Amino acid sequence: MKQPRAWQRMLSGRRLDLLDPTPMDIEVEDIAHGLAFVARWNGQTRGDWPYSVAEHSLLVEEIFARINPGIAAKWRLAAVLHDAPEYVIGDMISPVKAAVGPGYGALDERLTTAIHLRFGLPAVLPVPIKKSIKAADKVSAWLEAVRIAGFQEKEADKLFGKPGPEVMHRLEIKLRPPAEVRADYVARVAGLLAACD
Repeated sequence: MKQPRAWQRMLSGRRLDLLDPTPMDIEVEDIAHGLAFVARWNGQTRGDWPYSVAEHSLLVEEIFARINPGIAAKWRLAAVLHDAPEYVIGDMISPVKAAVGPGYGALDERLTTAIHLRFGLPAVLPVPIKKSIKAADKVSAWLEAVRIAGFQEKEADKLFGKPGPEVMHRLEIKLRPPAEVRADYVARVAGLLAACD
């Protein structure tokens, strides 16, 4: 019996095997392009542009740095890349992930490992770093929920936890054209990689 195709051709020309991804087939430009066109909240946000996963990732890195002043550039890079697998598997809201089951998580994990190795990070992040990135992710989710996704603060508090005012100070939700976000994502990854050397 013929196996179904499990790879995708990237704009860079790379052929990414989704079931067995290798670091050699990962390019930041492909990640940035894909994430700039993937909408958070299933596109159910206010504004003239969808709020992209690329934009979200840049915000999570900013929040992560606020929570962890002076943290090494490599961990900030991990924060920018925290949702990178979604450039090929899309952004599923939590209720959909729960309905799909463990297969989505396994696919995400394989892609995450390949992405981490491609950019010089450990295949599996240290637990404190992973927890801190998740905390930054929840702050971002709260902000997005309240400012652009139609949630009341009380509802967002229950789902994501209420962020402290020191973390929230002057944080912005940006809605921009995909080309702008893509360029900023590539530049941010390049800057953090240079700072890791």
